Amino acid sequence: MSIELIYFEGCPNVGAARGNLRSALDMLGLAHEWTEWDLEAPEAPDRVRGYGSPTVLVNGLDVTGAAEGPAGLACSAAGAPQVESIRAALNAG
Repeated sequence: MSIELIYFEGCPNVGAARGNLRSALDMLGLAHEWTEWDLEAPEAPDRVRGYGSPTVLVNGLDVTGAAEGPAGLACSAAGAPQVESIRAALNAG
């Protein structure tokens, strides 16, 4: 299973997203293992650049069901993905 956190440092919801991801993994007894992509880093792959910050992908799909948007740095208007959304995606993955 592939788990990715997409963010940029200026977004205030990144810490909550990390915490919610940890909580969802704990609920399922899974290790705290995921890849983080900073949208401002040159090594971030092009495939993640169209997502808002923060976004959690499980097997390449946004846990909130949102589609990739236009490229550019933007904080998600919905805030951090919720624990239940992450847990459900992990269960399906």
